[in-house]
Amino acid sequence: MTASTKVRKQRKARANAPLHRKHRMVSAHLDSALVSEYNVRSVPVRKGDTVKVIRGEQDLKKTEAKVAEVDLKECKIIIEAVTVPKADGTQKPRPVDPSDVVITKLDLTDPWRKEKLDSLKKGA
Repeated sequence: MTASTKVRKQRKARANAPLHRKHRMVSAHLDSALVSEYNVRSVPVRKGDTVKVIRGEQDLKKTEAKVAEVDLKECKIIIEAVTVPKADGTQKPRPVDPSDVVITKLDLTDPWRKEKLDSLKKGA
């Protein structure tokens, strides 16, 4: 990002960052079992990962579901089970900050991601 310690400049750099840098910003911590398996604390969230909400409103906590979408522009993730009711009664997906979730199951269908995580394993 930037070398500045000024919050205003840091916020501006984060908001105006290119998408390939924002991808790293949309990272979440791994579950303790995954941390011990892959020897890394956090990875970028992807569509298909299963996450558990650990922070936020009381009714959202402990919700565990798949990630439906990752919004890099807003640095938010959309989780299948997290919705809010609209005035007409329909449900709308609620964006969640990636720092509010823990990844419980990784989607390893991408061979590049699987290879990268396998190289981080202990004893590899």
